[in-house]
Amino acid sequence: MRAGTPDPRGLAALILGASLLGFAAMLVRWAAPAGPLAVGFYRMAIALPPVAWLAWRARASARPGLGRARVWAGVAGLCFVGDLWMWHTSLHHTSAANATLLVTLAPIWVAIVSVLWLGARLRRRFWLGVFLALGGALILGLAKGARWGTGLGELLGALASLAYGAFTLALGRARQELSAPEALFWVVLWCGLGFGLLGLAQGEAFTGYPARAWWALAGLGIVVQVVAWWFITWGMGHVSTNMGAMGLMTQPVATVILGWFLLGESVKPMQGLGTLLVLAGIAACAFAPPVTAPGKG
Repeated sequence: MRAGTPDPRGLAALILGASLLGFAAMLVRWAAPAGPLAVGFYRMAIALPPVAWLAWRARASARPGLGRARVWAGVAGLCFVGDLWMWHTSLHHTSAANATLLVTLAPIWVAIVSVLWLGARLRRRFWLGVFLALGGALILGLAKGARWGTGLGELLGALASLAYGAFTLALGRARQELSAPEALFWVVLWCGLGFGLLGLAQGEAFTGYPARAWWALAGLGIVVQVVAWWFITWGMGHVSTNMGAMGLMTQPVATVILGWFLLGESVKPMQGLGTLLVLAGIAACAFAPPVTAPGKG
């Protein structure tokens, strides 16, 4: 675990990248009729060539730990596949608001793992920030109509949050030895393989889309998977994993703002309040770095 105040550049890159993820929801909608697994596959396939080029330019000389770090990046990629697969499936059994709200539990799981297994001691202000941000996410979900469904969708959403938390932890571990482009390359490679194999197993169509869908898929691959995730991956190497998980909560805020700006969706007062609480929680966490226990982390 990294101690001390987060690097402002890393935190800024993380928030910028998470904000750009706000485009993902709109681009996925515009990519219809492509199914969720096909969308995931093309998102990674389109991103792979530029990411591979960036990784080749940033390649490091052989040294101990690189192989293990690449394994961690691969684990992060597979966890990300699991997260998106369960989240997309949960959308068929509960509201989008419920599914999205439950995925925001990821920082809680990251914090618990950090305390129990990584020897971190989190300050009270950090926990306050976490619950402020989760409260804001709850308000955003309620504003979008979150309500209890049959239970299956909610269970899948909660499991997706566990996978997202595992992804954050694995990516943070990989970034200890790998550069941002190298870590991103291995994540994208394993994600693409995972989505492709699952899509074939589920019988999703990978062709026959209209031009608008292909443009949306290109946007997902370049804007979201290359640009946004490069910023996030770089930022994860300069802040604690807990702060990284909190920074990713900027995404639902960005989705609300972009929906208002690009799609003309009205912003309710409750959404404004939720947005402010999420941002206040992230700010509180930024000024309460974890304290590493002696001999751990």
